[in-house]
Amino acid sequence: MNLRNVAIIAHVDHGKTTLVDGLLKQSKTFRENEAAFTQELIMDSNDQEKERGITILAKNTAVNYKDTKINIIDTPGHADFGGEVERTLNMADGAILVIDAQEGPMPQTKFVLKKALELNLKIIVVINKIDKDNARVDEVIERTHDLFLDLATDTDQLDFPILYAVSREGKAWREMPGSFRETADLDPVFDAILEYVPAPEIDTGKSFLMLVSALDSDTYQGKYAIGKIKQGGISPGDTITLIKKDGGKEQSRVDKVYLSQGLKRVESQKAEAGDIVSLTGIKNAGIGETIGIGDDLIALPTINIEEPTLKMSVSANTSPFAGREGDFVTSRQILARIEKELETNVSLKMEMGAAGDFILSGRGELHLSVFLETLRREGYELQVGKPQVITKMVEGKECEPLEELTVDVAPEYAGVVISELGKRKANQVGQEDNSDGTIRLIFEVTTRGILGLRSQLTNLTRGTAIMNSMFMKFQPKGVALPRLRRGVLIASESGKSIAYGLNNAQERGTLFIPPQTAVYKGMIVGLHSRDNDLDVNVTKEKKLSNMRSSGADDALVLTPPTVLTLEQSLDFLEDDEFLEITPKGIRLRKKILDATQRARAARS
Repeated sequence: MNLRNVAIIAHVDHGKTTLVDGLLKQSKTFRENEAAFTQELIMDSNDQEKERGITILAKNTAVNYKDTKINIIDTPGHADFGGEVERTLNMADGAILVIDAQEGPMPQTKFVLKKALELNLKIIVVINKIDKDNARVDEVIERTHDLFLDLATDTDQLDFPILYAVSREGKAWREMPGSFRETADLDPVFDAILEYVPAPEIDTGKSFLMLVSALDSDTYQGKYAIGKIKQGGISPGDTITLIKKDGGKEQSRVDKVYLSQGLKRVESQKAEAGDIVSLTGIKNAGIGETIGIGDDLIALPTINIEEPTLKMSVSANTSPFAGREGDFVTSRQILARIEKELETNVSLKMEMGAAGDFILSGRGELHLSVFLETLRREGYELQVGKPQVITKMVEGKECEPLEELTVDVAPEYAGVVISELGKRKANQVGQEDNSDGTIRLIFEVTTRGILGLRSQLTNLTRGTAIMNSMFMKFQPKGVALPRLRRGVLIASESGKSIAYGLNNAQERGTLFIPPQTAVYKGMIVGLHSRDNDLDVNVTKEKKLSNMRSSGADDALVLTPPTVLTLEQSLDFLEDDEFLEITPKGIRLRKKILDATQRARAARS
């Protein structure tokens, strides 16, 4: 059977996963009575992917079209999950680049295309959502050509086909249609894959060789080592040699060989060069390691993963509420779970901290917060410190990461956005008018300057600003930034919050908790309206002097509290604070809970 291996790449929310859904449905991968046939975003199976509406984990599926098997790899669109993109593009021979007909190329479009061109993949461009009211197809195509000119390393890469699509309706065209109501399907996409994506180079005459590009596991088969076979073939029962990253070799026996068909793994008695396979029985396989048959094996080039840019301290919870809400609360349990994650999350790094904590390094706040949210849902209880930017020494100078930041915002908020970025020492390098009436502001700013920005822009623009960033390079570390957050309101007493105490506290700032919330001394309960921290007693009740006053609290009007998400809480943290994460919720707190000791530490 003929074979094609193609990745789908795009910026977040440009319709890539919806396009994969359409390809799966049209290829009759599912029976019409299967649940997946009527489901949307079939490939986004992870709970957080469904809730956030983004792809976090790269996944591969397979369909048949005109006697050709097409392996389709759906990749994340957010740069924080670039490790997933980098390792999975390694399995593809071509890529479909999906671009929104209104938004055009965005920072992550540039990121994923750069990775694909570096691997010399053949690119098919799909201009998606052409039915949008504010679609500007001609302008988007022009900007796409400009992007290829910027990134191409070979003139051949400038020659690429362009398709037009409304992926949520399962329609695509070779030429811009006169009407979107025209009868159409996704055959043009399938045909373009067969025409432009080369079949994998197959050398069946040599012995089996494969680079492990992904890992998976389940309770039945254990670990799956996933990759594209570079040469030769593999069958169940074959004895293989695993070449570890340190050069060591160990032998193992392949238990089962699986190929993809739709969303399922199908057991096979033989897989050949070019196939994307999942092998079981190789317990010690790691991503970037080589599996082969023979005595004179040489390790394949490993996958180049960009370095992490952020790190944070993770440790067992030490708050007064420690151990009340989690199933896994000890340092040993947390360490075991992190080590398991490191096997598959190639962008995540860990080292031991001086205080017995674990220093986790990742590609950004979203990358780290998704893992922390996963731990919370799995029953872990822990505390984390403020994210810190990772610097490195280059030619004797301390250097920090610089990012390209774009902010799409209504014109009336452009001034406050520029002002806020000015405080963060950002350099504005461009400004564009979007077709929907918003303005796109483009900045170069350090990762240090981006920390805490998302929640700040949400407040300043009433939640309307959309920001995206992409790592550019390391540059010499700049001047220190001023503190950009106001002080906090801190519970001075332990107990349950009372309306009377909260009413007094809300006069001093913005509250984070409603009445009847359990609090402890040193817990952060709100944002102060001034720059200094302030201790407040939110457990305070009004003293009753007569029967009439006993109902006085009923007249109190409390402003609804501002409830921070996990990412917003990470954004919010300062150096002297922890974020307490449990299966039942999250709490902000001071590292030093006692007010007197805190004051003494501040003076010293």
